[in-house]
Amino acid sequence: MSAFETGVAALAQYKAHTGSVTVPRRHVETLPDGTQVRLGVFLSNSKSRRAPLTADKLAALAALGLNWD
Repeated sequence: MSAFETGVAALAQYKAHTGSVTVPRRHVETLPDGTQVRLGVFLSNSKSRRAPLTADKLAALAALGLNWD
């Protein structure tokens, strides 16, 4: 699994238990396999570097409800 896919999995898990995709910058999400994802940093970096993201990656984030308008 790529770092991006891991970040998306962490965001999906976070949304499942909080009902939101608004993540505090310092939040760390632990996946079922024990992987720790600095989710707030992942989202911040994805947002600031979204220009090079592929349409598939943007669609994956949008499918979870992430809106950067």
